[in-house]
Amino acid sequence: MAIFSVYVVNKAGGLIYQYDSYVPRAEAEKTFSYPLDLVLKTHDEKVIVSFGQRDGIRVGHAVLSINGVDVVGKNTAEGKEVVEYLKDSSNYPVSIRFGRARLSSNEKLMLASMFHSLFAIGSQLSPEVGSSGIEVLETDMFKLHCFQTLTGIKFIVLADPRQSGIDALLRKIYEIYSDFALKNPFYSLEMPIRCELFDLNLKSALEVAEKAGNFGPGS
Repeated sequence: MAIFSVYVVNKAGGLIYQYDSYVPRAEAEKTFSYPLDLVLKTHDEKVIVSFGQRDGIRVGHAVLSINGVDVVGKNTAEGKEVVEYLKDSSNYPVSIRFGRARLSSNEKLMLASMFHSLFAIGSQLSPEVGSSGIEVLETDMFKLHCFQTLTGIKFIVLADPRQSGIDALLRKIYEIYSDFALKNPFYSLEMPIRCELFDLNLKSALEVAEKAGNFGPGS
């Protein structure tokens, strides 16, 4: 079981924090000789396959790594531009790992804003006054869990549908937010959270939740 992502959305619908604790599964990895018999293109800061499906590699798959070095956007972690690197015959043979593209920062901002709107719609559709809004969305691959505080901050966790203890985890994240963001004299309300202690404690909480599925007193 796994916890995939954590989002924190302010009361205006802006994404102020996001953390991915799950690495996308590689769909295919293959060693190629020159010239590359796939057509790649840059789309929304990602390098994707536009033509040439083969051996489990599909149109729309993104380049995740080259020779074991992760690709971030359209560049490798070493700063080399992927498309230009693969045009150079001296770089072959080359091992390329493909899989589903990671969401870009802009896509995450957009999706957070969309969920904020859906949450409000959920409250308005309720036949009774005072609905909490959307608390859980379920698919066959993951569950989205949302906890909104009295001040309108939303804590969102994406997890395996079988993962237990998410309600406790959401409240633990709220506690971490209160202790390491709100009490930080350099933090401004509603603004992006950039605090090392918040990061460290959040990652620790996710590890505890994945292993134990819950939080005991004083955890």
